[in-house]
This record gives sequence, C-alpha cells and structure tokens, in this order.
Amino acid sequence: MRRLLGLALLVCALAFLLAPNPSLACACGCSVFEVGTSSMFPFGPGGTIFLEYDFLDQSRNWRGTSKAPVKDNPDKEIRTHFITVGLQYMVDPNWGFQVDVPYWNRMFRTTDDGGSVVSYTHGALADLRVQGLYSGFSPNLSTGVSFGLKLPTGDYTYPNFDRDTEIGTGSTDLLLGVHHRGRLTETNVWSWFVQAQWDQPFLVKGGYRPGAEIDAGGGVHYNGWSPGGVMVTPVLQVLAAYRLPDSGSAADPDNSGYTRVLVSPGVEIHSGRWMVYGDVRLPIYVRVNGNQLVAPQFFKLMVGYSF
Repeated sequence: MRRLLGLALLVCALAFLLAPNPSLACACGCSVFEVGTSSMFPFGPGGTIFLEYDFLDQSRNWRGTSKAPVKDNPDKEIRTHFITVGLQYMVDPNWGFQVDVPYWNRMFRTTDDGGSVVSYTHGALADLRVQGLYSGFSPNLSTGVSFGLKLPTGDYTYPNFDRDTEIGTGSTDLLLGVHHRGRLTETNVWSWFVQAQWDQPFLVKGGYRPGAEIDAGGGVHYNGWSPGGVMVTPVLQVLAAYRLPDSGSAADPDNSGYTRVLVSPGVEIHSGRWMVYGDVRLPIYVRVNGNQLVAPQFFKLMVGYSF
C-alpha cells in the first residue's frame, strides 16, 4: 500500500508537470471544485451522510490573466446551484467508500443566431461519483487515497446548452486522490492538511472529451475554541486547479482549459454528531485560454451527520 501511495503521488505530479500550457465559457470552473475541506477525510470506522450546496455565478469575461470586453464572448453569464447528497462509510479503520449524488440547476445567458441575448434554465441530475477509500498507511490514519469513477449519469443533451455548458459531460472519468493531515503543535490546537485529486476522462460520447483536471489544496485550522461545548474551527485554505483544453468535434479547445488559484476562509462547527461547514473561495490568480466566463467568488455550505 505504501508503494500504491507513492505511485499515486508520482502520477499526479507527472500529469501536472508534463501537461501542455492551457482555462468556451463554461470550462473555467463550471463544475464543483472537487477538492474541499478536511472535514470529509476518513478517520476511523462509521459513516457520515451529508448535504452540500455550492453556488457559482460566472459573469465576467476573461482572457489570459485579465478581464476582457463583454462583446468578445457570445456567452454572457452562467449561474449554477449545485446540490449534492453524499454518503461516506468506513467499514473498518482502513477501508471505506463514498458516493456523491449531485443535482444542478443552471441558468445560461448567451447570444442567439440573430444577435439577441437569450436565457435558458435547466435542472437535472449531474454525474455521480463512486469512490473507494483507504487510510491505513499509518496507525494514526493521517494519510489516505481515494480511487473511483465519475459516471455519465448527467444530462448532456439539453438542446439550448453547448457541450461544455451541459450539466453532464457524457464521459466516464477515472478519479484518483491523495490526502494527508498533520499537526503544527503538540497539543493539536493548530493542524494542517494537503490533498489532491486527478480527474481523467477515458470513455466519451458525442465527440466531446472534457479536459483532464488536477485539483490540489492545503490548509490550516485552529481546534482550540469550544464555546458551550460546541467546537468552532476556523479554516484557511489555498486551492489550485489545472485543466487541459477540451477536445473532440463538439469541443472548443481554443476557449477551454485553465489554471486558477483560490484563497478560502471558512469555518467548521461540530456539535455532537452534527457538522456544519461553510466557506467562500476568492480567486487570486486565473489564467484561461481564449475567452471564458469566470466567477468573482465561489460559495460552499455543507451539513453532515455522523453515525
């Protein structure tokens, strides 16, 4: 298993370093940011069921590393509400699984063939994620890997959306992730974590292959605040994403693919078996290919129950 972890880290690093330089409108962050908070790292047997809400309003046209004129992009806005119901269950201290069932509601404002700006709204089941989890590399369960698939369950045929704007990608993707957590102080009042996930499409439909993507993040959190027996944990993260351009006859490779870095202050609250987590994610660096719509901020809220 230690060799497996080493191989996973090596593959992720090589994919990141050897990929060619890259970020149509939706490719730049139109899906939920797959690397999140350490609250969902597996730690011992048992399960957690959670409900997650994310909001993304892509309303700024971007070219390269700066804002670009609105007229340069026929797409004007993509506003998405992401709702995910998930289950993580560790059957023993080392092995477990996680299933994420997402539903997206998306408004797409674009220019039609007659030059008029029109809006379309569509809601549907998105692409399910099924992953296995292993965290038995050390006695304190501080290091783990995830491995699984993103399945083509999402709707990718809605007639008023482009392929890179559709709720589903139509692809089956291999998912490979790693995480590690540690403590900055002997009392564990200050802790840190790092994580990464590689998303590699390998079965595609309809002439559209979404770009492979690597998401990575690291953060610190403070565990020493428990007013009234409720643990309140401030969290600060830095998140990075790198996505290759889309390919295929239905893709727009000249306007897809990106690099971005986000800073994310948040707070996690634990009371008994309940957990609430929320953060805002603010871009500090964005580089895209061509013209793409980007969001000035990202929002996340999660409620979980452990059993």
